[in-house]
Amino acid sequence: MLGKLPAYQLKNRLMRNIMYTSDYCPFCRMAYQLLDEKGVVYKKISVDENPDIWKEIQEKTGRSTVPQIYINDQYIGGYDDLSAADRSGELSMIING
Repeated sequence: MLGKLPAYQLKNRLMRNIMYTSDYCPFCRMAYQLLDEKGVVYKKISVDENPDIWKEIQEKTGRSTVPQIYINDQYIGGYDDLSAADRSGELSMIING
């Protein structure tokens, strides 16, 4: 389904779904898996070698852990928040806009 979207629409979806991650984070991998299962297209931004981005996301969210996830421009939080939203059905509503 997503593979048939025009490039500009795919880019718009990517820009609305962002996950700040670390290569060494097991919670990030679990978040990738959950979002992949839901068919969510997202952009990964690694904070490993980007201290400025890491500082910015900490200031923006008030959190010092990864992942930090935005779906449809809405701040979700970390993996625990994502998982709770999935269990409650809220995540499907956010994904579907």
